[in-house]
Amino acid sequence: MIFANVVRFIKQSERTLRSKRIGLTVYDYPRALLSSTVEMSKPKVLITRPDIPVAGLNLLRKRYHLIIWDEPRPIPRNELYIKIHGVDAVFCVLTDKIDDMILEHAGPQLKVVATMSVGVDHLDIVNLKKRNIKIGYTPDVLTDSTAELIIALLLTTSRHVLHANLAIFKGEWTSWSPTWMCGTALARKTIGIVGLGRIGLRVAEILKSFKVSKILYTSRTVKPEASKFDGEKVDFSVLLKNSDFIIVTVALTPQTRYMFNAWAFSQMKNSAIFINASRGDVVDQTALIDALKNVTIAAAGLDVTSPEPLPLENELLHLDNCVILPHLGSATTETREEMAQITAKNIIAVLDEEPEKMPAEYVTVNS
Repeated sequence: MIFANVVRFIKQSERTLRSKRIGLTVYDYPRALLSSTVEMSKPKVLITRPDIPVAGLNLLRKRYHLIIWDEPRPIPRNELYIKIHGVDAVFCVLTDKIDDMILEHAGPQLKVVATMSVGVDHLDIVNLKKRNIKIGYTPDVLTDSTAELIIALLLTTSRHVLHANLAIFKGEWTSWSPTWMCGTALARKTIGIVGLGRIGLRVAEILKSFKVSKILYTSRTVKPEASKFDGEKVDFSVLLKNSDFIIVTVALTPQTRYMFNAWAFSQMKNSAIFINASRGDVVDQTALIDALKNVTIAAAGLDVTSPEPLPLENELLHLDNCVILPHLGSATTETREEMAQITAKNIIAVLDEEPEKMPAEYVTVNS
């Protein structure tokens, strides 16, 4: 009797388990399929790096099907070519070259390319506009952080901060010396700013507090804002000849590419300190190396180079009168998070068919 009951219990349990298993198979499969179908029906957004600040990614996750390059390095061109096909939007960074070949392969459904940068020289602006693809960028948010970095780089270069620090570890700091590691003061010096856009203006405002003698600038037009620091618009050649510190914040365009060449360096004072925080290709680096080695100019501080990163054997890395940073201009946590959010919102506005709500649509080149 007991055995019969045990057998009956086992059979009932088997029937119960079988029915549950069938139920799971019958009812969960359509649910999973439906979920997958809904996900795939969402607009597709290609994100070219996995290490974008989550503040930006979270704005996109629930709305769209995200295709994310999964390595924290620039996406290889062949991967970009493959992954961009069929997407509705691209969230890119300054290392991603979006040219006509890439746009052609993307397809006609591509509506917006949003870059997490203020520079757009990596984008084929002409062909993006021909295809009526909206362009998003992040111009205002990084002004303060980049200006702060430029001031830090200028002081590091002019006051030998980096080399003085290294001298400690080399055992060269033996005692106080009246002339050891003496640098150049900012007070009573002439500052030349090439390209007085948002960042250039902020740099000039900060430098005014250092009691500089004069601030010269180049620009396509006179900037009324320059009256705050008594800025004077001059020709490029005049700025080169008269400035003690030359700071480059100009956008990279066909007209500004290699504008700092052998001739430009030859026009500078041999005591001049050259600071570049715009784009590496505004400088002919061979000419800069020669100018530094021959003391045509006193020193250079670079936050940008060409290429990035520089090969370790590059001569610039072995010159005592050159300070190089790894493109840190906007590198504060707060700024990068806000840049990511603006880039995401540029995408959302276009995909929601409300492009007028883009926080920052690129329309014309700023100077």
